[in-house]
Amino acid sequence: MTRSLLALAASCATLLALGGAASAELGSSSAKAVRLAEATMIVEVNATDGDAGLQVFLDGEPWRSMRVTGPDGRTILDVTTKERLDDYGLTELFSESSEPSFDVFPLAKFKKLFPAGTYSFAGRTIEGAALTGSARLSHDIPRGPRILAPSEGAPVARSGVVARWGAVAQPTGVDVVAYRAIVTQEEPLLRVLSVDLPASARRVEIPRAFLASSGEYSLEVQAIERSGNQTLTEVSFRVR
Repeated sequence: MTRSLLALAASCATLLALGGAASAELGSSSAKAVRLAEATMIVEVNATDGDAGLQVFLDGEPWRSMRVTGPDGRTILDVTTKERLDDYGLTELFSESSEPSFDVFPLAKFKKLFPAGTYSFAGRTIEGAALTGSARLSHDIPRGPRILAPSEGAPVARSGVVARWGAVAQPTGVDVVAYRAIVTQEEPLLRVLSVDLPASARRVEIPRAFLASSGEYSLEVQAIERSGNQTLTEVSFRVR
């Protein structure tokens, strides 16, 4: 009887030790929780077409799942890798919502659908550790730049093409911190020139080397708010 009791006590001790080790291992796993390297959410408005879209971006260690929850507690995005990607994982993720016209989906309705505030990011790395982050979505949206040159549909010489835009009065609380000028030619091959400029900039010269001897181009100028929200205006022009 004594030996049986001793054996039982030894077994219990072993189980307790194993349980303690497992708990320590779980504690160690939870201690490995990491933050996303970057998480952003912005609103992009197209002042020319009259529409708005939500853009979500995240970057972090390889992960197999990610969920984005709004300030109202509702999940707006839930991504899980499958099969071959399960143990390989993703790192970056960029997504942009659809952009229905304001005639169909007014900006006020868009803001109600995506309320301002902090959005939480929560997922799991391929090792099983928690991966977290957050992004603040703002409703501070700038007005679009007023493009002065080239004018819509205008033919321009290949040399000395200068994109110019004028200052636009902004709503109270909106702080434009930068501009971005993007020139695109879609045919015969896609070519894109993108230039980031300070808030004081009102012009940028388009290099002759970028422009073909002839063709159709689009110019997009974005006003970028401190929150990252951006509003763009665009025109098309021809190189003669």
